[in-house]
Amino acid sequence: MAAWLAFLKSRLLLPPDPEAEGPSAEDMAAHLAFQLERLQAMRESAARLMARDRLGQQRFVRGAPEQITRNRQTRWQAGLIDLMRAYARLRTRDEFRPYAFDRRDIFTMEQALERVRGLIGYVGDWTELADFLPDGWADQGGRRRSATAATFAATLELARQGALEIRQSETFAPISIRRRTADDRPDNSGRETP
Repeated sequence: MAAWLAFLKSRLLLPPDPEAEGPSAEDMAAHLAFQLERLQAMRESAARLMARDRLGQQRFVRGAPEQITRNRQTRWQAGLIDLMRAYARLRTRDEFRPYAFDRRDIFTMEQALERVRGLIGYVGDWTELADFLPDGWADQGGRRRSATAATFAATLELARQGALEIRQSETFAPISIRRRTADDRPDNSGRETP
């Protein structure tokens, strides 16, 4: 560029040579001005392009997602207890049976309430709770527990209603019940009548 400018300046300062071929100094100056205008236009375009939002920095594209590769590494850590638990789980998996609740051996509280209400009127004095158990239920273990619990809950409900009294002479002694008479019931003041 410096050589081109020096040649152009020399052509403009010196008088034109009539025998010289090629473009005149004015044509060369016009061509240089055109080249400088093109250079200026390129610089402005480059500046505008560089001032735009850049992809991946200020502007992001939409469309198909990029292929992201995931490298997954599994690292197992197990101690002796973990291994023993896993072994026990495998050994007991085939032997496991879900618990099936046998409803034939259940004596419900509703049945016990019905039974105690029906029998309490025929009992005169203190009677043990075990005497109110249904026939055949007092001999077997699971059925006896069910009948005893339901009968005890029924007697508590009847005692709360004021239909009978409950007593126990000492800890772990048999529980006795009797029907509450009109003389034993409290009056309106909350005191028992003598």
